[in-house]
Amino acid sequence: MTMPLQKDPRRIRRWIHESIIDDMQKRLDENPEFPVIRKQSVEHPFGTIKMWMGATHFLTKRLKNVSTKISLSVLAYNLKRMITILGTVGLMAAISLS
Repeated sequence: MTMPLQKDPRRIRRWIHESIIDDMQKRLDENPEFPVIRKQSVEHPFGTIKMWMGATHFLTKRLKNVSTKISLSVLAYNLKRMITILGTVGLMAAISLS
């Protein structure tokens, strides 16, 4: 019994920028300490902001919603820090100058 010819045979598909991901994976394999350093320096502010918000995880779904929530949280966190550093009068003066 012969198999009928398929109209669209299976093909291996590769993303056009897959080589970039392969290069990144190669660099990570050669330097396994890089993700540890990144985690120590980059992810700490997010943990601080989430703790300041009183949250352990985001209650929203989808990247767009989480992105909006973290953007608003970062804005509030930065305003709070600027008020602490400059004071309310200093912050208002700096805003009015720009």
